[in-house]
Amino acid sequence: MDLATLIGMLGAIGFIVMAMILNGSIEMYLNIPSVLIVFGGTLFVALSSYTLGQFFNTGKVVVKAFMFKLQQPEELIMKIVEMADAARKGGFLALEEAEIENDFMQKGVDMLVDGHDVDVVRATLYKDISLTSERHEFGASVFKSIGEVAPAMGMIGTLIGLVAMLSNMDDPKSIGPAMAVALLTTLYGAFFANVIALPLASKLENRAEQEKLNQTLILDGIVGIADGQNPRVIEGLLKNYLAAGKRIEEAEE
Repeated sequence: MDLATLIGMLGAIGFIVMAMILNGSIEMYLNIPSVLIVFGGTLFVALSSYTLGQFFNTGKVVVKAFMFKLQQPEELIMKIVEMADAARKGGFLALEEAEIENDFMQKGVDMLVDGHDVDVVRATLYKDISLTSERHEFGASVFKSIGEVAPAMGMIGTLIGLVAMLSNMDDPKSIGPAMAVALLTTLYGAFFANVIALPLASKLENRAEQEKLNQTLILDGIVGIADGQNPRVIEGLLKNYLAAGKRIEEAEE
């Protein structure tokens, strides 16, 4: 569970709701026509940009914003160096019994054990990285699209409310509800975009970058093992993927 995503989103919603309550009654911020215009309209406009399968598959992608387990680069480096030692002593077949948690790493090791040429291994893993990155970027693009459409739908709702208000200026009772639609749709649009859609898009992009970094690290490690490089040389190469502070800590240790 990613607590940062959960705490951040719930915290933002909580403060907004608290402000509404302190400003009077939360009921005056609830308006069904505004909800339909912004939330319903936004989702259907975003849907029109994609196929049904693409749009509904984003539900699986959004789980990564809340439930995502990513190994630390230090753990991956330790595992790769351990396998490099084993391969140097017993050949690639010695890696067959290695306990590997990372699926991408397991794929690379399986290719080494099966005797594939290093160029084939490199090309296959690189293609896998590219396709994975594209899938993640696509998921983020759906939420970016929602984040762009929601404020526009809020503006459309505002115009609808203003037209309704100006058309019924002779009826004072109708002015209040029309003005509520006009103002609340703008509020809902800004809320939907800036509290939900755009933060999720940013989180998914961040996840994609982290996973791509790990996979590239693994690719270089697997290629180093395939080339028969010294485990210490491989370790030195892979430590370049660590942040400067981490590299200093590793050097001190």
